[in-house]
Amino acid sequence: MARQTVVGKVGTVCTGIRGGDLPGEVRVVVDGIAHYYLGYAPTALAAGTEVLVINNRGARQVDVESWPPVPRAAPPGAS
Repeated sequence: MARQTVVGKVGTVCTGIRGGDLPGEVRVVVDGIAHYYLGYAPTALAAGTEVLVINNRGARQVDVESWPPVPRAAPPGAS
């Protein structure tokens, strides 16, 4: 996979990122295939947090930042 392919993708934290130089594990789906990276962020991010990949360090290591989930539309008739 090209180094920049994953930049700009939204992924999910699988194993909590502890912040700074202490990574966690991030799952990113590219072309329908799940890829796992060591993810670094300036602050701690809990497992399950959606993240945006902002830099690829190479050797399956990426920099990420928290990404707000896209709100889902309520089904018709739901209130």
